[in-house]
Amino acid sequence: MALVELREVSKLYYLGGEEIRALDDVSLDIDAGEFISIIGPSGSGKSTLMHILGCLDSPTRGTVRLDGTMIHDASPRELARIRNQKIGFVFQFFNLLPKLSVLQNVELPMIYSGLPGRDRRERALEALRLVEMDNRARHRPMQLSGGQQQRAAIARALVNNPKIVFADEPTGNLDSHTGEVILELFRKLSQEGRTIALVTHDPEIAAVTPRRIEIRDGKISKNLDPKLAGLDRLHGEPGRRKAGQSASTQSPAASGT
Repeated sequence: MALVELREVSKLYYLGGEEIRALDDVSLDIDAGEFISIIGPSGSGKSTLMHILGCLDSPTRGTVRLDGTMIHDASPRELARIRNQKIGFVFQFFNLLPKLSVLQNVELPMIYSGLPGRDRRERALEALRLVEMDNRARHRPMQLSGGQQQRAAIARALVNNPKIVFADEPTGNLDSHTGEVILELFRKLSQEGRTIALVTHDPEIAAVTPRRIEIRDGKISKNLDPKLAGLDRLHGEPGRRKAGQSASTQSPAASGT
């Protein structure tokens, strides 16, 4: 069984009597341990898809299963519990609370889940060690560089050992060198067996993932755009292709399965 299963999922909005299909009968599986990118131009529906996958929104119709739990008709309280325990989020603008230390920011998801203070501290420090930020645990966010803030945000996403991590444009607010460092960190986490989905319109990000799912007009595209997916960069710059990532690994993404 896949970790995430979507079946005929649609999200409809109505504006001025007009029906807008943000998602249109999307079916998709994501297996445990996969490292994928969800790509598409602005307005394609990729953010709507991430919101539904991440239990931030509910579909108008269709079914969604996460780690064996049907979530499309779950209560708000149940969705909050699933988000806290099974899903990690990383955002473009970090979303760190400025008055808290890095350690306190990383502890926040565990406060919501009711973990005792000593356990929170130990797990937060371990998450910071994973991203090589334990030496900045007592710093405030404003004392960190952009890359360091994003690594702290990744530690926060990992601290409850989620089943899947969603990263929405995780390098969009960083310079190119720092962005490469963050992408390398995601690759490392993937190699440790974590399930990671990067949501982006940036070919540089899409190029690092073995599987790419392209959303256009609310549907999964059957034909992957090589430029949008970063495939032209891989073929044009063979030195950048990572071990185990060859041209033959890209074709399954075109079907979204």
